[in-house]
Amino acid sequence: MVDFSRLAYIDLETTGTKPTRDQITEIAIVQTLNGVIVSTWQSLICPNTHIPLMIQKLTGITPEMVADAPTIDEVLPVIIEKLAGHVLVAHNARFDVGFLRNAFKQNHREFKYPVVCTVKLSREMYPNVKRHNLDSIIKRLDLICESRHRAMDDAAILPQIVARMRSDFNEQAVLEAMQSQQRLSSVPPHINPDIFSAMPNEPGVYLFYGETGNLLYVGKSVQIRARVISHFSSDHSHDREMRMAQQVYDIEWVTTAGEFSALVLESELVKSRAPLFNRQLRKQKSLFTIYWENNIDQEISQPSVIDINTLSTQSKKASLNNTYGLFKSRRTALEALRKLKDENKLCGIQLGLEKGKGPCFSYQLKKCKGICCGQESDIAYQIRMQQALAPINIKGWPYQGAIGIKEYNEKSDISCIHIISHWLYLGKVNDESELADFDFDVTAKLDIDFYKICISQLQKSHALINLDNLNKLK
Repeated sequence: MVDFSRLAYIDLETTGTKPTRDQITEIAIVQTLNGVIVSTWQSLICPNTHIPLMIQKLTGITPEMVADAPTIDEVLPVIIEKLAGHVLVAHNARFDVGFLRNAFKQNHREFKYPVVCTVKLSREMYPNVKRHNLDSIIKRLDLICESRHRAMDDAAILPQIVARMRSDFNEQAVLEAMQSQQRLSSVPPHINPDIFSAMPNEPGVYLFYGETGNLLYVGKSVQIRARVISHFSSDHSHDREMRMAQQVYDIEWVTTAGEFSALVLESELVKSRAPLFNRQLRKQKSLFTIYWENNIDQEISQPSVIDINTLSTQSKKASLNNTYGLFKSRRTALEALRKLKDENKLCGIQLGLEKGKGPCFSYQLKKCKGICCGQESDIAYQIRMQQALAPINIKGWPYQGAIGIKEYNEKSDISCIHIISHWLYLGKVNDESELADFDFDVTAKLDIDFYKICISQLQKSHALINLDNLNKLK
């Protein structure tokens, strides 16, 4: 059981919001024993980095003020002494704890303190109040904080807020609210923890929403609840996780028939709704590949960068063995060709990266073996070219025709059959009874993310249905 008789109220000022990039400029700790202040301590901190002008205006802390101040490494022993035997209390504690964890980590110290967040505390004690930021609480409780955004003043106002809670309710109610945070320490301050009891631990997709209902993030998992909670259990070694956790106000989820279904739905939602924190799976207008026909009996052909979706479906089926790599732009495809040239001593002219006749520029730099000037045979060059491209060769479709990937979620009684042909996602049906009416001629584009999903998932154990004969009957 956590002892809440000794509390250490803490506040930090920093050069920004990212704990792995920005630095602490000021720290204050107010120690209380049974609600009575027994010690206060504060220190400016030299961040050894630039303090943005906007931060200077907000906090009043200038580079001149911290030039001769100790570094965080130098004051860390004092911080450890002040926190020993205490429960750490902070407003929006995830922010302050994120910076402290990183400072401890950089000094090979373990950060293990009970934490109470006064944002969460305020939400629990005053559930009908809309805003729980520090300015709103100070105004609502008619408190005075002379120097907002200075560490000592912000830290010293927190015991007053907790004291008001004890007055408005009672000591036991506040203690129980603090204790509940130890059981649910990973829940974001803006989220009602009851939501997790309703969340299934099954395959599916989850969506994080911000304060205004804006979509922040879409994720997937075979265990939704466990994965969602893990987002908020991090020690914030990643800035992105910390920023996202601070902004989550609501969570939605969709249970699916299985892992493949979750992966497909995640990709679709990210492409259609462009969440703020999803960097991968974004919608692409075109998809490029390096196309090269290798025929040793004929003259060497130059590779070309093409939009793979300009090919017809039948051509695409026939040409996959001549396509290498999937790229989201023509530029990245050309960059890949240049990299292959440099790493494998290939010819810039033969790759179509240079114009003209005679020795290419790479040959003059002794980085080409001379196919361009008769110093290397056609066959030798073609073999080397094939070896260079082999690692990015698009895998041929391993089936005769269309297949169905069948999944069934027994807990929620959800079934689904995903229909795929030559890496193209044609759609889905609920069960076999709907296959007879499925339109196999539906227009589909090759998608780099779906291709990767298929490559990885087909290596796993899935219930596959051969749909080639059914397709031919139509």
